[in-house]
Amino acid sequence: MAHPLDWQKSCEWGASRHAQGALDGAFQRSVHIIVVDAGDCGACLNEVKQLNNPYYNMHRLGFFITPTPRHADIMLVVGPVTTHMSVALRKVYEAMPTPKRVMAVGACALSGGIFAESFLCTKRLSDILPVDVEVPGHPPPPLAILHGLLVAVGRKPPAEIKSDLT
Repeated sequence: MAHPLDWQKSCEWGASRHAQGALDGAFQRSVHIIVVDAGDCGACLNEVKQLNNPYYNMHRLGFFITPTPRHADIMLVVGPVTTHMSVALRKVYEAMPTPKRVMAVGACALSGGIFAESFLCTKRLSDILPVDVEVPGHPPPPLAILHGLLVAVGRKPPAEIKSDLT
């Protein structure tokens, strides 16, 4: 019986629970990402910041960080979603142009982590927004996050989800 997060030697962890249809060339140009800290402890956010370093160099793949949702193609969310951030996340999502993708990065964004269903947090990001790509781990390595971005724009196939948990 496979566990939800069986150890893998590769960093292709980006999974999608939705069928990725044809994108009609929507993400063939450069892709802009808005990173939203929804209550992160700092671990996942630090790994996301590593993507700008010369070693990972996400710019060579056409990925750029933007501070405004009006220019964003992908919303990358880290941390458990605090109750105060749920309204802000919806506003950011609504301000993004279509087509748009939402990416949950880290165990806390996927499940709420140890803070799930407390007086302070919601259960998971997918309870608030439609999540297109999930990248597990706490924290996931930068290469796994990069794979998730490539899955989000349709340039790589998603990883196999090893659990029947929903």
